[in-house]
Amino acid sequence: MDMKIDRRKFLIGSSILGIGAICSFAFSEPEENVIFVIAKKFEFSPNEIHLKMGVPAILEFTSLDTLMGFNLPDFKVRTDIVPGMKSRLSFTPDKAGTFTFYCDIFCGSGHEDMNGLLIVS
Repeated sequence: MDMKIDRRKFLIGSSILGIGAICSFAFSEPEENVIFVIAKKFEFSPNEIHLKMGVPAILEFTSLDTLMGFNLPDFKVRTDIVPGMKSRLSFTPDKAGTFTFYCDIFCGSGHEDMNGLLIVS
């Protein structure tokens, strides 16, 4: 049995496999950009979140002590943050700039200072 490899067929086959790998990489889903945020009286940690415009993000919240809210009105997104549960908020920033987010459920004296910044570049 002749085990000679036809060089031309080999190159064509390799090229097809390479193009397939590139296409599958180019069209694959991007990794989730998950930012973990902890809410506690009277702060968010981190209180400054940096995102890229046009890149989908997921904010995942936990509360250490009481019911809280997260409101980012410039992007029309909000969620409740319930102690003992995780809240996930998915969105894609569609504008660049610095935007304020805040707790919109009264959580006690000091609540009015519970805010942070979303910085989108």
